[in-house]
Parts: sequence; structure tokens; C-alpha cells
Amino acid sequence: MTGHTVEPSVIDDGTRPGETPSGAPSARRDPPALEQIIGPAALRDLDRTQLDHLAARIRRFLVEKVCAAGGHLGVNLGVVELTIALHRVFDSPHDVLVFDTGHQTYVHKILTGRADGFDTLRRYGGLAGYPSRSESVHDWVENSHASTALSYADGIAKSLQLKGELAGSGRPDGRRVVAIVGDGALTGGLAWEGLNNLGSATAQNRPVIVVLNDNGRSYAPTVGGVASHLHRLRGRRDHEGAPMPEPRPPSAENLFGQLGLAYLGPVDGHDVAAVQDALERAAEACRPVVVHVITSKGSGYPPAECDEADRMHGVGVVDPATGKAEGPGERTWTGVFGEEMVQIGARRPDVVAITAAMLRPVGLAPFAEAFPDRVFDVGIAEQHAVCSAAGLAMGGLHPVVCLYSTFLNRAFDQVLMDVALHRLAVTFILDRAGITGPDGPSHHGVWDVGLLGLVPGLRLAAPRDPARLRELLREAIDHEGPTAVRFPRATAGSDIVAQRRVGGVDILHGGDHRAPHVLLVAAGSTAQSCLRAADGLERSGIGVTVADPRWIVPVGTAVVELAARHRLVVTVEDGVRHGGVGALLSQACADASVTTPVRHVGLPHAFIEHGTRRDLLDRCGLSAQQIAAAVRRGLDGHPPPPPARAPAPDPVIHAPTTARTGGERP
Repeated sequence: MTGHTVEPSVIDDGTRPGETPSGAPSARRDPPALEQIIGPAALRDLDRTQLDHLAARIRRFLVEKVCAAGGHLGVNLGVVELTIALHRVFDSPHDVLVFDTGHQTYVHKILTGRADGFDTLRRYGGLAGYPSRSESVHDWVENSHASTALSYADGIAKSLQLKGELAGSGRPDGRRVVAIVGDGALTGGLAWEGLNNLGSATAQNRPVIVVLNDNGRSYAPTVGGVASHLHRLRGRRDHEGAPMPEPRPPSAENLFGQLGLAYLGPVDGHDVAAVQDALERAAEACRPVVVHVITSKGSGYPPAECDEADRMHGVGVVDPATGKAEGPGERTWTGVFGEEMVQIGARRPDVVAITAAMLRPVGLAPFAEAFPDRVFDVGIAEQHAVCSAAGLAMGGLHPVVCLYSTFLNRAFDQVLMDVALHRLAVTFILDRAGITGPDGPSHHGVWDVGLLGLVPGLRLAAPRDPARLRELLREAIDHEGPTAVRFPRATAGSDIVAQRRVGGVDILHGGDHRAPHVLLVAAGSTAQSCLRAADGLERSGIGVTVADPRWIVPVGTAVVELAARHRLVVTVEDGVRHGGVGALLSQACADASVTTPVRHVGLPHAFIEHGTRRDLLDRCGLSAQQIAAAVRRGLDGHPPPPPARAPAPDPVIHAPTTARTGGERP
């Protein structure tokens, strides 16, 4: 679908020939082509007619490019006019724009000179799907974990103030700091820690501007008391008809005011002039201000506007005319989990589920339909999710906390001190474990084994196939203590039948050699590659046993006993080697005085770039051929060779230090 041209009818901007979207006669003064925009300055001389045409053109461009490559569509369609207004009022990168979360920055990328990179969106070596400091000086923060922008803005503003560079410090060219947050991000506790500091008495001379992009949802509709408060504030616009002319001081009716921030709005986020006026007034206030902007996720693209699930928040490759994927979808690990949860829920009325604003992405929609009273969406609040789960377990239920693996990082203290310390029966489902692919370094779920391996009493399972996912999920929920199950973002594939089970370990291949050479320990979804590697090794006369431990934390005695009967052990995992399965097995063997050498095949101790899952796994040494090569090196007794020197750093390793375009960040 690359290069597909979207018909103008796909985007309905309400125009007729000779008219602008507002209905006024058009002089046909078109704005520059998107590929010709090399920076935000190009926007400042455009009139209302040109801005309307630019917004419609950006929407057509987004639909064409994102439907062809996959990515975050609905959220970016909703911020077109808002982003145009931001870049007309503020002088990026002199003024600091911090987006929370970074998936709403596609329009920002277009307006800062990166439209020509969208043909490579989220591909290896191409344009990142989130802000990237190595791409542009206009990207200050590489944030794709929510609720962080206000704390970043607080710190940046303090830094600029101490250097005498912040607006209001007496310099005519004082710099502004602007944080753009979604209403969904305000369900995260860190956002309120940031607001607490931004509105404090000592911060009143640090004029940070908080742009609240309120579309009523994150993935799904925003939940909780904050959502109710914003709904009431939105209702005031319906009655008053227009934004207030000046930022309003603290009042009992406004939570932001009570925290010490002035409030301006609500403002129609799809009216460039209205948003621009509000931002200019906020900039003139010389104090912390919240600008409340109302937008509609998926705006201007009918398939997104009609998508009740998430307004096409994130899409794969789809037909731009319909918004639908071509052909039947393949069965995913997430889908298998969702099906099994319904079966478990019918058998176990004590099982409840918790999601952090991601009911559908983590596969809980079927469970919620079957048992609506047993699902709790806590918003983007992983720490609260885990601690609340501890309370549910104390009350006699068995909570299943469903998160992306990367987001569990945010709740490690709660896992350790609130669940494990109390030896509570809580199950963590870690979706998107391992290499996730095009979302890049912040979304790869590669640290879970290293983190959870530190937690006393916690058991972690890694299923190799759909049947094992169902089996291990049942075992986890039946266990009287903390458990976790990890699986990747991928198609689930076929079941891999074991030859036999020994002490809880599945022997997938071999193990009956008179003089066994190599034990391949396959963690989870690496089993298929290990089996292919074993086939190649045995054709060259090397005897191989392939074992799936099923439960990878803690290391079972059966795995250590298997290691003792082999000449070499090679562990294979789609997580970082540092503290991973191989490291844990090495320690277990040392503790048991087993001297068999253990080599670790896994991911480097580094941030890994975006790209397809298969490509990144291959580049990190996890293909069948590379696993076999690692075995041969181990048998030869030689260490793996150092990586070949290249004229530039390997782009698979994420190095967010120097911007590619526009020189150094001020």
C-alpha cells in the first residue's frame, strides 16, 4: 500500500469548490507543500484561508501515510489545528514544547521539517513514531510513557530560570516552556505531582503553560473523578459559548485554580484562531496557566470518528478508504489470553481483572463483556493498579493485572513491597514482552525478567505457544502467591508438542543422546528458533537437547540437573541478557556446584531502535542461524567475536544525543 494516493473524499472538510472549510470565498492561495516546510517559521505568514487548507492537507497526508505504514492515527488527526497554533505562537526550539504522550507528535514532526520521512515511519532506520532527540532539535523529550510532561516542564523551567533565560526573567527574548498533555494522562499520579509543583507558591514566577488536550479519552473514554471534573468544565462552554477573555484566577469551581494555576478555556481545539488567541493570552499572563482545549480524536476522518473502540488510536496497515485491514486477522497472543480469561472467569468467580486505561489492547474486552462487574479500569496509573490489586487480594479475590511489559517498570516498587512482601496471590500479565517492533526503545518489553527476577517469591512464566499460554495462565491463577506471565506482540503460531516433561520442564527435542553435547534452554517464544537451530546443528553431528523450562523465574532444579548432564548450556531469550534467564541459570548452577559453562543469547544491555520484530531479533542475534553459531563458538571454547567496527554506530542501538537536523538544541 506504500504510495497509495488517498482520494479527497476520504477527508470530509465540508468544502465546496471555491470555498474554504469555513465557507468563505477562496482566493486559492495554497500553503506550501508539506515537504517544503522546513520549520515552523513557514506558518507565521499564512492567513486564515491558507491555514484551513493546510489543516485539510495535513489530514489527508496523515491518512495516506499512517494507513500505509501503521501507527498512531486518531490521536494525531485530533491535534492538527492545535499543533499549528502552537507553532504559530511559540518559537520552537527556542521555546520548549514537551508533548505527553509522544504519540500525538506526527503533526509536530510535519511542521518541523520531517514530512519527507513519513514513507519510513516506524521502520528500521526511519522516522520514529515518538519524539526523537536524534531526529530534530524540536524534540526535547523522547516520552512515550504517559503523565511525564509536567514534571519535565517543571525541571526545564527551573533550569532556564536559574540561567536567567526564562520568560519573565527580564530578558526580551525570554523562553517559554509549554507542556501539551492529554486528559488521559491526568489519570496518572505523576501528572499530579507535576501540577502540585507547577502551581506552588514558589512557582508563580515560572510561567509554564499547560495545554490540556481534552478529547475525553486515552485509548478508551477517560475514567475517574478527573474525567468528571473536566466534563463539567466542558459543559460551561456549551452555556457560555466562547472561552473566557482572560485566564481565570483560582476558584472553588476549578481544580486547577485550587492548585495555584490560572485557567483559560474551554477553547475549541479545531479553530486555529481561537487556540492561537488563547495561547497568546496565556503567554502574556506571566504565571502558570492551564489552557483547556477541546478536541475530537480522529477528527475529519469518518472511519476514525465512527470507531467507538478507540477512534483508530493506533492502526496497522489498513485501507485508507475504509479504515479496515485487508484480509482476515491472524490469531495473536493477546487474543488467546483474552479467550482463556473468559474460561477461567467462568470457573473462578473470585478472579477479577485490572487494566490501566487499556482494556482492549491487553485483551480484556471479552472478559469485560462476560463479567462487567469484575473489571476495573484505573486509568493510566500502573502504581495504583498494582497496589489496588494487593488490596483486592487481601480481601480474598485473585486479581489479574494486565499491562504492557514496559509499563510494569513504573510499578516495580508496588510489585516488590505491596504484593510480594505480603506474599499475595496476584497475577501479572505482561503483554508486549520482548521486542515489540515499530514503537521503539520505550516500548520494548525487555526488562521484565531482570526486574522480576529480583522479587522474592514471585514466579514468572514464559509460554512458547498458545496451548502453554492457556496452561500457564491457569497454573498462575491457581498458585497461592505472586505470579507473572509474559508473551510477545506477535501472531501466536502453532502449538509445539513436547516429547516429555521432566520436573516441570518440557523436553522439545533430543535428550536421549549417549553423549549429549548441548542443552538449548528456550525461553518462551524463542522455542521455534531453537528447534530450527538444533536441526542444523544435528546435521553437522552436534547432539542437542532443547528444553522449555515454562517457569523461568525462579530457576527450577530440573533445569540445573539437565545442565549438569551436558557439555554446554546455551540460553536463548528475547529479553536483555543482563539479569535475564541466562544470568539466573548461571547463578543457580554455581550455587549447585554445576560447572557446565552457560552462554547467554539474548538482547544487548542497550536501548534498541524501532523496526519490525523479526528484523530486530535477527539484528540482535536471535535467528536460528545465529543461535547455532553461538553454540559452535561455545563448543570451540572461544568467546564470541567483538562486533565489527563500522563507520557509524549500529542504528539498532538507540543513541538519543545528537540531533540529525537543525544543529544542537539550545
